[in-house]
Amino acid sequence: MTNSNHFFLLVKISIIAFITGAISLPFSLELASPFWLLPFFSYWVIYSNGKNIFTSAFILGILLDIIEGGTLGQNAVALVLSSAFILNVKKSIFVSNLTTQQVYIFLGSIIYLIIFLLVQQLTQGLNFEWLILLSPFTSAILWPLIRYLLAKLKQ
Repeated sequence: MTNSNHFFLLVKISIIAFITGAISLPFSLELASPFWLLPFFSYWVIYSNGKNIFTSAFILGILLDIIEGGTLGQNAVALVLSSAFILNVKKSIFVSNLTTQQVYIFLGSIIYLIIFLLVQQLTQGLNFEWLILLSPFTSAILWPLIRYLLAKLKQ
């Protein structure tokens, strides 16, 4: 896959992730839903050539912060650090079965959640809904579906 194909795949994946994240759900489901950009971006990290991953993660995180109206840089730092973990285990994810991939996505989501809550605690105080702690589980549960749909999109 050429660099331009990697870029266009990233653009398509990002648009889908932003649209999916913008879908209005009931309050409880919205809190427990995954950080949508992370599993989509993780797919791109796994199947990309490894160039500009952190820059792309930072830019997409800033865009997400602007779209959500949250603390500027909160999602950017969380996505960069989670992407670093995914990049570190990329070879293992690439050859692993689906259950092991779900564990890696779960761990990446835990990193994202910890950074997200840490930044929120530093800027606004620790005031969050407990259902947000379910988001790593939903990311891992939805990973097979996301992976399947993005594999179809990639073709």
